[in-house]
Amino acid sequence: MSKTFTYAPAAILLVGCAFIWQTHSQREVLLAAPLTTILPSVPGYTVEDMKVSDEERAVAGMSDYVARMYARDSVVAFTTLVSYYTRQSQGKTIHSPRNCLPGAGWEIMQSGTRTLTVGGTQHIVNQYVLKKGSAVALAYYWYQGRGRIVANEYLVKWNLLRDAALSGHTEEALVRVVVPVPPVAGPAADSGAASQAYTRAMTLGDSIATQMISEVSRVLPGKRDIAPAS
Repeated sequence: MSKTFTYAPAAILLVGCAFIWQTHSQREVLLAAPLTTILPSVPGYTVEDMKVSDEERAVAGMSDYVARMYARDSVVAFTTLVSYYTRQSQGKTIHSPRNCLPGAGWEIMQSGTRTLTVGGTQHIVNQYVLKKGSAVALAYYWYQGRGRIVANEYLVKWNLLRDAALSGHTEEALVRVVVPVPPVAGPAADSGAASQAYTRAMTLGDSIATQMISEVSRVLPGKRDIAPAS
């Protein structure tokens, strides 16, 4: 076992202690522009704002959010959610969708990552296949803030502790895109139609998630250039 892994727990403990000590000096960091300006319209789709209940918002602890449903011909094509935290502290951090989705009745059928290219830079985001009853959906989510886009929850926690200790900054956004996969029934289900429906959902999801990365970057405080996760 390398020395790096030997001392890793101690390093995390020290940074965690520093995080707790630094909590009192953290500043709430406000957005550069309102969340409502994020992807307010998409050509060919109607847009409807969705509301997160006060109870859900209290549990999540978010400072602000925007949730929207985009439909075509009265059929939901995709939804987006951006929840922003001006600061995070012990017991009040972003909740991972990996834990929240099962609580909402979704079963995670497949989990993995997807690489998206934005402005010539590649970013890794989470990509899940979800199922609830007969409904199937493709979900993307990632954590964006302080100049980073991160998918890995452990790396998110490490960055949070490190940044809190070193700079007192913990502002961050959780970004989620969900694309329903249209059901295929009858004889078409035996052909490649189901696979084609999934491919179309992924193509749409890739496009919307890529746009969301740029849109969220525009409204976040601080530097607008997003570096690969580190």
